Amino acid sequence: MALLEKIHRGARAAPPRILIYGTEGIGKSTTGAQAPKPVFVQTEDGLDQIDCDSFPRAASYGDVVAALSALYAESHDYQTIVIDTLDWLERLIWDEVCREYGVKSIEKADGGYAKGYTHALTQWREILSGLDALRNERGMAVILLAHAKVEKFEDPESVAYDRYSPRLHKHAAALITEWCDAVLFATRKFRTQTEDAGFNKKRSIAVALGAEGGERVLRTVGGPSCIAKNRFGLPTELPLSWAALMAAMTGSAPSMNEGETTRG
Repeated sequence: MALLEKIHRGARAAPPRILIYGTEGIGKSTTGAQAPKPVFVQTEDGLDQIDCDSFPRAASYGDVVAALSALYAESHDYQTIVIDTLDWLERLIWDEVCREYGVKSIEKADGGYAKGYTHALTQWREILSGLDALRNERGMAVILLAHAKVEKFEDPESVAYDRYSPRLHKHAAALITEWCDAVLFATRKFRTQTEDAGFNKKRSIAVALGAEGGERVLRTVGGPSCIAKNRFGLPTELPLSWAALMAAMTGSAPSMNEGETTRG
């Protein structure tokens, strides 16, 4: 067959690869549990109150690889794999690098000078390769969960500012965010209002919108406040729920007032 005859035309229908990150208790795991027939690979505690299927909590990098291998090789009807969370998985990867180099700190691996973080990308690529196999050959969607951190971003076109990003080393974060089809920041909506501070002075305070500490939303497009992206043409903001996300991806997204909000 001639090479030109192998050209693929049109969009490819494939399960999504999604990273959802946010602060503790925002509802990341709950959202993952709402996906079709999910199974969790858990690297930290936190699923006790969520009705879901999960592997035993991974105590090593090898445990995570074993879980991916089982999902690839064994018979099952799971449709989604959820890794909860990436930042705790990163600790297991660092432990593996330390074991390989016979050191106690990732900073000391291979003589130091931050080489350990570069070597850790080998394990990260192995994880992503395993997830690709599950996606491409077993038809499984991939949901990666992570906590958020605040980092200072040196903007070459402006002054430096703080923004939210996944709580990962910068090398791992760059690799994973490039690999994912969507990187979504889970947060709460606030508005700023001015109040009297006394002595003829005013001060600005943040006021939560909605009940239970603020309406929970997903930011889908990056900006000065957070890292985010998507390849699905999503609205810049969605309710934090799997139903709202899937509705937006299929072109029938509810409004912010109509969307089901994730709780817990």
